[in-house]
Amino acid sequence: MKQGLFITGSLAALMAAMPAQAQDAAAIEASGEIVVTAQKRTQNVQDVPISIAVVSGEALQEQGAASLVDYAGYVPGMNVSNGGTPGQTTITLRGVAPLSAAQTVGIYLDDAPVGSSAIYNRAGAFTIDLMPYDLERIEVLKGPQGTLYGASSIGGLVKYVTVQPDTREFKVRAGVEGFTIKDAGSLGWGAQVYVNAPIATDTLAISGSFAWRKTPGWVDSVNNAGLTDQNDYEQRGGRAALLWTPTPELSVKLAGIWQSLDSDGNGIYAADLTGKRLGNGHSYNNYVPESYDIDLDYYSATIDYDFGAATLTSATTYSKTQSAQVQDASYAFGVLFPFLTNPPIPPGITPFSLDLGLKKWTQEVRLASPSGGRFEWLVGGFFTDEETSNAQLVRSFDMAGNPIAPLDPLAIVGLPATYKEYAVFANATFKLSEQFEVTGGLRWARNEQTFTQISEGAIVPTANDPGESAESVWTFSVSPQFHINEDAMLYARVATGYRPGGPNVIVPNVPPSVDADRMTNYEVGLKADFADRMATVDAAFFWMDWTDIQVTRAFGGVSGGANGGKATSKGFEGSLALRPAPGLTISATGSYTDATLSEDVPDISGVKGDRLPAVPKFSGALRADYEFELGGGNKGSFGAGIRHAGNRLSLVESDPLVARAKAYTSVDLNASVTLGDHWTVRAYARNLFDNKGEMARSTLADGLNRPSFLAISPLQPRTIGVVLDMAF
Repeated sequence: MKQGLFITGSLAALMAAMPAQAQDAAAIEASGEIVVTAQKRTQNVQDVPISIAVVSGEALQEQGAASLVDYAGYVPGMNVSNGGTPGQTTITLRGVAPLSAAQTVGIYLDDAPVGSSAIYNRAGAFTIDLMPYDLERIEVLKGPQGTLYGASSIGGLVKYVTVQPDTREFKVRAGVEGFTIKDAGSLGWGAQVYVNAPIATDTLAISGSFAWRKTPGWVDSVNNAGLTDQNDYEQRGGRAALLWTPTPELSVKLAGIWQSLDSDGNGIYAADLTGKRLGNGHSYNNYVPESYDIDLDYYSATIDYDFGAATLTSATTYSKTQSAQVQDASYAFGVLFPFLTNPPIPPGITPFSLDLGLKKWTQEVRLASPSGGRFEWLVGGFFTDEETSNAQLVRSFDMAGNPIAPLDPLAIVGLPATYKEYAVFANATFKLSEQFEVTGGLRWARNEQTFTQISEGAIVPTANDPGESAESVWTFSVSPQFHINEDAMLYARVATGYRPGGPNVIVPNVPPSVDADRMTNYEVGLKADFADRMATVDAAFFWMDWTDIQVTRAFGGVSGGANGGKATSKGFEGSLALRPAPGLTISATGSYTDATLSEDVPDISGVKGDRLPAVPKFSGALRADYEFELGGGNKGSFGAGIRHAGNRLSLVESDPLVARAKAYTSVDLNASVTLGDHWTVRAYARNLFDNKGEMARSTLADGLNRPSFLAISPLQPRTIGVVLDMAF
């Protein structure tokens, strides 16, 4: 690889992300530095006073990474747990785990947010997980990003940057892949193609890509002999983009992305309360298939016009997401059958269907000064309009699969909602001298929400109740920077962010609405290159105060929201890259996170000092990558990595149902041979020694709140793949 590492500030030069900024980006690339757009202008990552990790699309492909969980271990401060398939994913940055259904890490696709900002679409547990074939890079911004990016980024932001059309060269890339997963019943495969075609040189170009991937299953059921290798899934995705630059000042980008995932079941293991895994050690205890399907349609239009004194940008997007999940809730609700009927009937099977829908419009307009001046500024406005649906159905069957008339359905619940947000924001950098500058920003946002609680069934009351809420929020950021020299910068940063609240479910003793929770981040950091970039350091110490935390209350199977308590997350994250010889890069990343409650939160059975869930105290990684010439215009590469994550909790420490996920240490390898400029053979191994580590572990309770069994989200077993790529 060409220094393609999963570390902060140690990648090879990347392509420009925005045509209107291509000249700035080309200049940065020529110096061997990294282009990012974290502050909505093209910059060298080492000049941005934010802790940022950059993952290149090339590196994702080299190392066989197919989803968020495959590369998160190499990003300091990032933890990803997978609920069974890509998309059933929770992201945590700097220890800020979602203690309710709403996300704490914002997700952006190029210039706009994706996923819902509302509290009823479960964005915290269902995160967009794009296949990497058409990605230029992924930027991971740590700490609240509320000033430039707005709602739901209190822990940080993950920004997907896609490959843009090239108006100069015709390009074709294609690849086929085969891979095996230990204990899987069949082989996996993938195929992808990308085409870029200039229509008018330097003026008009189109590009398109398509990828198809089939991943085999390896999880069986101990309760249903027909459910073997039940967690296989299939992904399909495509993208089309058009770039038109009729004049040097104007550029227009149109793009569409379509992605779907269809899975037959979940990649979850079950264990008894002592931790002993059931069945063959990679089995779950479901009676019915736990399928998951999701479809994403995303359309964007971005217009840039350079007036000379400033550049005007308009970014418009529309996205539609529809997902359907089935959970086997027999252990939660089926055990209640004897208590719900007279005479009592035996426990039964209760499939729980969850259908989520989202239609989302966004519009952002911003005006930015040219880069490089003594005073740089940016002002803008943002609007989003969301319509969400949340439909839940719990059926009742006996153990033979027959409906139970008096109890079927157990519950029908609908939570349709709307979310509208208006915001204005500004950001500026003032260079007081060659060495000292200050960056600051301010944002005002207001959201207005409505929802309706619709319910009926054997265990829920009949209702059709409306609710609404409205709130306004201010966020700010201030960051002084001291440039020790051209290659080293010390910075400090104070920044705030928020996660929107919303109208609450209509349940006795539950407040009518949930307020936004807030995050304030204090950070000092160092970014430096030494000895003509033979060494790169990026390190940050942080302290984050989290107030009015959104939590979930449970009332006899019905969940309601609340605000309660405070928490603090403090720690260190950093990376070091060494380039001791041409083609060789050795890197190390690490983070220490101490995230605890700073006051009691009875709603989640938490007390002051309790460790927060979903984040290891320590995680880190080591990598070595070497690229070398083979003669005759051929070249080869080899990479090896080891990643470690400590144990994580499922709930706050004092909760009686808390479970502790096992620490893991995983070894990854990759190698490639490129013949000329056209053909590449790659091989990779992830989790080479088949470590039995766990991304998450939860204690599941029955309908009477009695601990029942453990659900384990495992590290994917040893995966070995071979890829053939061609490029012309």
